[in-house]
Amino acid sequence: MRDLPAELQARFEAAAHQLPGLDHAVYEQAQRDPRSPIFGLGAHDAAIAFFGRDPGRDEVHAGVPFIGAGGRQVRRVLHQRQHGDELTDRAAAIAAGEPYFWANTVPYKPLGNKAWSMAIKRQFQPLVATVLHHCWSGSQVITLGREAFFWFGIGQTPDVRARLEAHWADPQRFETSLAISHAGPDGVARTLALHPLPHPSPLNATWFKRFPGLLAARLETLEGLPWA
Repeated sequence: MRDLPAELQARFEAAAHQLPGLDHAVYEQAQRDPRSPIFGLGAHDAAIAFFGRDPGRDEVHAGVPFIGAGGRQVRRVLHQRQHGDELTDRAAAIAAGEPYFWANTVPYKPLGNKAWSMAIKRQFQPLVATVLHHCWSGSQVITLGREAFFWFGIGQTPDVRARLEAHWADPQRFETSLAISHAGPDGVARTLALHPLPHPSPLNATWFKRFPGLLAARLETLEGLPWA
């Protein structure tokens, strides 16, 4: 993991000042500054990014994203592919994520673990887009859940939003991919390939047991291609 650039860190902290719906109690229990965003980032040239919804209690306490029950589902598959055995501890889980880039729609824990409102996601979209476009040079994005996938429609043209809707409506959405043009706040665009997966939370009863196989299949394809 690496830190956000200082200027970008300060912009997140300013945006989070008096953020409505922030779970202050959990940050207080964890003795963490509630204005400080929780990012995993990763190498600038990582071939693949994981893009999720927002951090939970475990992420706040650890200061690391994707380390709670759902995130461990992801990291367990990564560790298995890298080492051929079962994940045993948090250190190994964090290490398994080092070859990848990590980000969320809003890098703060909401009250009740409910998704942030569209207004809040729009508020933070320029900052998160700056992270994706200036802290990462890759093009392959594995999105985790509906909220993460449709984040890429914020500020987009009706055509792009319609393509996102059509892809999500397809029963094969978790086996197929969608390439879109995505611009940072500076207006410079690049093509991102979105590879949607269901949210890995244990509460997602429909997909929880299938998630490891779906992620392994995605990685089998992506890591076998020239950019990996």
